Amino acid sequence: MAKDVKGIAASDGIGIAPAYLLVDPDLSYDKVKVDDTAAEYARVEKAFQDSIEELTQIKENAKDSLGEEELGVFDAHIAILSDPEMLGQIKDDIENNHTGAEEAVDKVTTAFADMLAAMTDNAYMQERAADVKDVAKRAMSHLLGKQLPNIAGINSPVVIVAHEITPSDTSQMDAKFVKGIVTDLGGRTSHAAIMSRTLRIPAIVGSNEITTSVEHGQMMIVDGLNGDAIIDPSDDQVKEYEAKAEAFEAERAEWAKLVDAPSVSKDGKEFEIAANIGTPDDTEDAVKQGADGVGLFRSEFLYMDNDHMPSEDEQFEAYKKAVVGMNGKPVVVRTMDIGGDKPLDYMPLPKEENPFLGYRAIRICLDRPELFKTQLRALVRASEFGPVSIMFPMIATVAELRQAKAIFEEAKAEVQKDHPGLGDDVKIGMMIEIPLAALNAAQLAKEVDFFSIGTNDLIQYSFAADRGNEAVSYLYQPLNPAFLSLVKHVITSAHENGAKAAMCGEMAGDEMALPLLMGMGLDEYSMSATSILRTRSMMKKLDTKEWAGYVDEIIANCATVEEVQDFVKSKLG
Repeated sequence: MAKDVKGIAASDGIGIAPAYLLVDPDLSYDKVKVDDTAAEYARVEKAFQDSIEELTQIKENAKDSLGEEELGVFDAHIAILSDPEMLGQIKDDIENNHTGAEEAVDKVTTAFADMLAAMTDNAYMQERAADVKDVAKRAMSHLLGKQLPNIAGINSPVVIVAHEITPSDTSQMDAKFVKGIVTDLGGRTSHAAIMSRTLRIPAIVGSNEITTSVEHGQMMIVDGLNGDAIIDPSDDQVKEYEAKAEAFEAERAEWAKLVDAPSVSKDGKEFEIAANIGTPDDTEDAVKQGADGVGLFRSEFLYMDNDHMPSEDEQFEAYKKAVVGMNGKPVVVRTMDIGGDKPLDYMPLPKEENPFLGYRAIRICLDRPELFKTQLRALVRASEFGPVSIMFPMIATVAELRQAKAIFEEAKAEVQKDHPGLGDDVKIGMMIEIPLAALNAAQLAKEVDFFSIGTNDLIQYSFAADRGNEAVSYLYQPLNPAFLSLVKHVITSAHENGAKAAMCGEMAGDEMALPLLMGMGLDEYSMSATSILRTRSMMKKLDTKEWAGYVDEIIANCATVEEVQDFVKSKLG
């Protein structure tokens, strides 16, 4: 009898195939005391070196299917395996306590992972805990002579079922054979969700019970459109979903025809659908997907992927590459968004109880203007090669915004000593991600060319709910009517004061949110490149005047997310 397991729809599409349970080998070991501690530590060194070589090979095999940002995960894993502090603690345990290699690696890596996982107010560091566990598992498999699941060896259609998916798992997946992914853990912003969208594999995450509900080889249907995983479906259900899958693929083929089409509503109002990118190389996919520009270029990669503070020239080359890659379409660069949750070895920052509310992003830049001006000069120089806009993150007050603008003017003046007039056409904007800034949008809009609403953080701060904490994930509510009212206030305030209104959070690419945002008059929608054509297709079917009226009805009459969803569904038909 068929069983339906619900989860979070993470990647569009429908997949039908037998379940492939991603089960790790038994990595249990006997605790022993060793006499030859040097030989025992040599076993650890060999296991770690073998793991590094294995990851290097996996990265090489994946370089044609993954972008620089995704491939960077392997560099992070290799860095963990090379971490002198971790290796030092393992060595000390073996030498001082005569501990066996397996136990020493297990103890030290578990302690590291537990320490990171305990940082419940710090999503970035919690993600690093998963990386440490993944690395430890690989090292232990080499110590014990066990083989990890060979995903790369899958050569027939399957649905991957796992407790959670690691970066090294997804890097080995061949979309030709992997027809779906279902996990116990994760949300729409988890690694499994992001990678499944990149690879265009239908996916459901956060199901909680999938690994205990299905057996290896059982037929499964993955409905990534609605979040349904159907185990052991009937013949009629298989036929029904095969028809749905065929219809969806036909629809996707129609989307592909819109690559060069304008982003316009049914009633003729023009919008911009832009791409969020993490590295200059991501512009290639943005162009392929028909992006109207880049609405968010996260500049953190320059700092996170370096062992030194990137120079002005290094930054300039990266920004220039992105600008040139977009072939004359606008590129919006968010200035450095680094903080205690994204520590840099070469730029020590004070330890904070809550780094998301502390010394980070624009607050560091205003405190260290020379560091800030290095980035700003590089951006001004890059504007010679195409339209560049600069966006300041984490602005709370008008005073902060004015100070940031003043430093930009200083940086521009320094560049113009040798390049007169360069940078005069650079547009200045700010992120709206702090509730105070949203409430004060009318005053802030007078100071900028544009806003970009960062809904991921604005929701987090508005609901007082850490977006990295699954226990409060139910409070991720972009369609909450009170939140919609706040978003509308920001958009209206921007327009009334001559500024453009954009959005670069997950909400911008949400199918339920799109008609409401269009009704509010949002000008630009920046999202994952893989969502652009679907959004453009849907946009063509929506009347902005009609939805402007519906937005007013929702804000006046709806009290819950469910009421908003029911209203939107009833109007979409």
